[in-house]
Amino acid sequence: MLGDDAELTAAVRAAQDGDESAFRTVYRAVHPRLLGYVRTLVGDPDAEDVTSEAWLQIARDLERFTGDADRFRGWAARIARNRALDHIRMRGRRPAIGGDETELTGKPAESDTAGEAIEALATDTTLSLIARLPQDQAEAVVLRVVVGLDAKTAAETLGKRPGAVRTAAHRGLKRLAELIGEDPESAGVLDALPPQREPRGRAVTSASVTHMRARTQKDM
Repeated sequence: MLGDDAELTAAVRAAQDGDESAFRTVYRAVHPRLLGYVRTLVGDPDAEDVTSEAWLQIARDLERFTGDADRFRGWAARIARNRALDHIRMRGRRPAIGGDETELTGKPAESDTAGEAIEALATDTTLSLIARLPQDQAEAVVLRVVVGLDAKTAAETLGKRPGAVRTAAHRGLKRLAELIGEDPESAGVLDALPPQREPRGRAVTSASVTHMRARTQKDM
């Protein structure tokens, strides 16, 4: 592991040992991407509240987590997704954000952005466009491109096979490119799409965890 991943892994392990500063580091590193994911599921008005509920559970259950940065992002995304789906069930349906995705069908993209990925990770424009995709494509795109999960971890989060997630992400990125081509105001949103991550070898697990008190976002 190099760079940010190694730092996040170290921060997670320190947080498990009760280091409050390390937990704040974990929160700052993961929260913007997690919030972006939740926004695609529940919409802007409720995203902050749902993500806050997810962080409360993450803090409460962190002592039971084992793994490295990749596994932590996947674990946090699963928790956030469950909280979002609970919220949607209580409300009755996924919010309608933007137009019907069928308006994208058959329209050629003006640029080939499906093999590249999002630099502007959590801009309102980017997330509002992603939210116009079918839910399976929107989740696959956000988990793989924004949250940064490899196909296997994203599949575990969604309860699907890696191949299905790869297909959904590919289709979602293609349709996102088509939508951007139809909206001049969105030019530049997908200037460069980072390669979707693939599994790297065996995950590094934490050797031991100790009791950690539940934290709230007031601690951040």
